[in-house]
Amino acid sequence: MKLSNYQSKLNKENQTDFSGLKAVFINCTLKKSPEKSHTSGLISMSAQIMKENGIHVDIIRAVDHDIAFGVYPNMTEHGWDKDEWPAIQQKVMNANILVIGTPIWLGEKSSVASQVIERLYAFSGKTNEQGQYAYYGKVGGCLVTGNEDGIKHVAMNTLYSLQHLGYVIPPQVDAGWIGEAGPGKSYMDEGSGGPENDFTNKNTTFMTWNLMHMAKMLHDQNGIPAYGNQATEWEARTDKDHPNPEYR
Repeated sequence: MKLSNYQSKLNKENQTDFSGLKAVFINCTLKKSPEKSHTSGLISMSAQIMKENGIHVDIIRAVDHDIAFGVYPNMTEHGWDKDEWPAIQQKVMNANILVIGTPIWLGEKSSVASQVIERLYAFSGKTNEQGQYAYYGKVGGCLVTGNEDGIKHVAMNTLYSLQHLGYVIPPQVDAGWIGEAGPGKSYMDEGSGGPENDFTNKNTTFMTWNLMHMAKMLHDQNGIPAYGNQATEWEARTDKDHPNPEYR
């Protein structure tokens, strides 16, 4: 991805050291590699900005992996012969930033995106060293592409899901591009206007920098302060006024 002159200027003149941070982009296209994914085109813009600012970036196309369905960390322990999700989960846990990229189908995020979020949910009951839920101190965002309306709807659902799991959602961390309604050109198609769209480029740039800034802030202060939000302390309390139901 070739960045615009202004995007490159921002990178060159940046005074903040983001080195040491890690980001994972999960592309939830329905297309297996090497088929062209339009979502990957938009992901590449955000990823390039991060890379040029010293952030280690992993881009994962979920459909290329044998990911089992379910809401447990490792589904081979629940009847599935194979499950490649645990290795992806480890990359997610090692990262400061997670971006879900998805196309729009029938006005919704892709089925692959739903599966990815379900698998992320399977780890949400785990805790970190401070007794907080495992995703505390990490930041999340989303990128959306398609040929039909629904960017904000998909973003609302995706970002709500991430914050519910424990992710911090900085301001304006959703961006997307949609072409004409119907079977028109998609983002990466020649003449689509997608890569040159100023509104999409602005939103993607703002999203990326806001994710980096918030991830840096959380990293430097060792996450969110662990007071009043420790799951382990809540479970260990001796003054339980009411029984705890066995669900979350």
